[in-house]
Parts: sequence; C-alpha cells; structure tokens
Amino acid sequence: MAHIDDPETQRANLTFIKSSMKEPLLTRDHEFELAKRWREHNDERALHELVRSYTRLVVATATRFRNYGLPMGDLVQEGNVGLMQAAARFEPHREVRFSTYAAWWIRSAMQDYILRNWSIVRTGTTAAQKSLFFNLRRLRAKIEDSPSRSSLSHAGRQKIAEELRVDVSEVETMEMRLAAADQSLNSPLSESGDDEWQDFLADQRPSPEEVVIGMRDSRMRSKWLAEALGELSPRERTIIAARRLRDEGATLEELGRSLGVSKERVRQLEHRAMMKLKASMLKRVSVADDLLLEA
Repeated sequence: MAHIDDPETQRANLTFIKSSMKEPLLTRDHEFELAKRWREHNDERALHELVRSYTRLVVATATRFRNYGLPMGDLVQEGNVGLMQAAARFEPHREVRFSTYAAWWIRSAMQDYILRNWSIVRTGTTAAQKSLFFNLRRLRAKIEDSPSRSSLSHAGRQKIAEELRVDVSEVETMEMRLAAADQSLNSPLSESGDDEWQDFLADQRPSPEEVVIGMRDSRMRSKWLAEALGELSPRERTIIAARRLRDEGATLEELGRSLGVSKERVRQLEHRAMMKLKASMLKRVSVADDLLLEA
C-alpha cells in the first residue's frame, strides 16, 4: 500500500520539488570549476551550488521508487544524503560528469533505505536478493503474457533466474516475500470473531511435563557422573575436572607442570580416565541414548 502524506507534508514536498526544478543546469566547465574549488580549497559556496543544481536528480530518482509504499519526503532525504556523499568523493580530474557519478550514490542510498524500511523483516541481505527485490516486478511484467496470474510460471522463474544469475529457489522465495505484506499477530482473523493470528501459533517451549522429566533426568545423570568420578584415582579426577568440567579447560602442558609429568603422560591419563568413565556410566543405564541430552 502506498504511503499518503498529510497535507502539510505534501505542501513541503511540493515546495522542495519546485525549488529543485528552478535551479539552473550547470555547464560541464562550470561544474568542473565548482568541483575543483570544493575539492582543492574546501569552498563551501561551490559545494552548495553544485549540490543544489542536482537536487532535481534526487527528485527524479525518488519518483522511480515511489511505488514501494514509503514517504516521498523520506526518499528525497535519503537521496540528498547520497548526493552529499557523492560530492565528498567526486574527483573532477577523472573527466566524468558529476551527474553520472552522483546518480549511483543517490540510487544506492534510496535502495538501502527501502530495504531497511519496506518491511520489519530484513529484506535483501545479499547482492542477489537486492537485485531480485528491485528487478523482479519489472522482469515479471516483461516476460509474463498474463498479468492477472497470481504467481510466476516455472518457465518465468527460470528465465528471471538466468537473467539475474541467481537460483530459481531464490526467485520463488522473493516472489512470495513481495506478495505478502507485513501483518500484525494481533490482527483479528475475521471481523465477527475475537480470535487473533497469534492465538493459533504453536508454542515451541517444552510442556510442564517435559520440564519436570528433564529436571529429573538431569539430576539422575549428575548422580551417575558423580559415582563414576568416584571410581577414578585422585590424579585422574584432577585431570578430568581441569580438562572437562570447566568452561575453559586447562592445557596438557599446564597440567603436566602441576602434576610433575609430561604433557604426553597427561594425555594418556586423560584418555584412560575417559574410558573408565564411559564404561562406568554404561553400566548404570540399559540404553546408551539415555546418557544423551535432547536438543
């Protein structure tokens, strides 16, 4: 749905557009002179004249993106930011017209704004998705014989994927994304009922019974582990506690210095202790999977 500004905002936008169109066009030589004065002497008057002369380019670009449902004034503001970035980076000695250089910055600033604000769900996080977002509708209108179709045909998706050099699955995903607008979970399902969309979302949290069973199993596993550790020698328990029962385990070299043995000996003792623990734990359960925690 297109955004509709209030009357005061519409008047402000119209005033800015009219003033932009009244700015005189720059000749190539005068444009070069202004850019050089700004680049080499930080002449702000030259910068202002250069920027004002191309605000019409911002307005023209904003008009192309007006169908994305965002305020025209915001698009223009973002375009002005891009125009200022272009002026800050422009190198007049490259013999490129400022309008050609600035057009890319203006368009990029507006596209970034649209991707950030078109939906509360982040859209266009990769270059391929960004290309799809801004070209899918145009290409669909170009290749589809029946505009009334609710979705693209498989052949249409393949053609778009080939032209934009993306996977067909990405075309299908973006098509579905563009077809569905954001909707609040508090929206009613119907005008006559009180049920909301969120009432029908499945609760992914564990049930009370699962929580209780998990707590019981956790206590039992802790008891089994304590009993198994009790069967190890003091030195083996020290190694397992330092290596396996801490967030940041000690290194073999550190334990070797502490116990007065080589780090290879520590590795051997750790391996032997782990084998003892495994055998001891398996004796306490009938099914090995009972020792595993569910994801």
